[in-house]
Amino acid sequence: MLYLILTSPNYRETFFFLLPGVKVTLQIALSAYILAVIIGLFVGLARTSKNPFVYNLATFYVQVVRGIPLIVLILYTAFVGIPQGVNLIKALGQWGLSWAGDTFLSGLFQALANVSLRQVPMELRAIIALAIGYGAFEAEVFRAGIESIGKGQMEAALSLGMTYWQAMRLVILPQAIRRILPPLGNDLVAMIKDSALVTVLAVRDITQLARLRKAATFRPIETYNIVVFLYLSMTMSLSAVVRYIERKWRIV
Repeated sequence: MLYLILTSPNYRETFFFLLPGVKVTLQIALSAYILAVIIGLFVGLARTSKNPFVYNLATFYVQVVRGIPLIVLILYTAFVGIPQGVNLIKALGQWGLSWAGDTFLSGLFQALANVSLRQVPMELRAIIALAIGYGAFEAEVFRAGIESIGKGQMEAALSLGMTYWQAMRLVILPQAIRRILPPLGNDLVAMIKDSALVTVLAVRDITQLARLRKAATFRPIETYNIVVFLYLSMTMSLSAVVRYIERKWRIV
């Protein structure tokens, strides 16, 4: 493929046309993955909670989100969830202005009341949607990792005078994270691939630029060969990094 890019004008032009999409793809995928891991951590902790309300709420989120196709979740979040969220924020701002008067809170409520849907670009909507979708899967990864640690370790930490959260932060989670590195790494690679679905929002990632290029040149073979090459380059490189980290952090 590198030979074709260097020697064929059509391949070379297509490659440089699609290259900006790599930056967009990586920005969306990495941002969404970081948010998904944060969501997954807290929901995973909630899934191990003995509080029935917290446990059931987390379980409801996981089961609902995992039961929705990711592309449907992206469309729903972008065109239903976020617009309704913006309307809710505006309503909150208007309600606050009705009683805030000239207090220091009036500026905050005025800003909330002036929020517009145009201030939420499609790239941000895509990141939020992917984070919500993958957050449910990361939650199960964290739950499994936490539950894989023997209960005796939590009991020992509590007997030493630690609080539950101190024991979780200092004893349980460090061990659990090392055990769940393989699935976390696999999900990062999967996020890179699934980020192609945001093309339905007209985000100018690799896939969207490929559609534009194909429509303009009527050269699907060159276009999609480059698309496959770019995605394979990213995922294989990332997989190599993940394997290296796994070897460094391997539990003996």
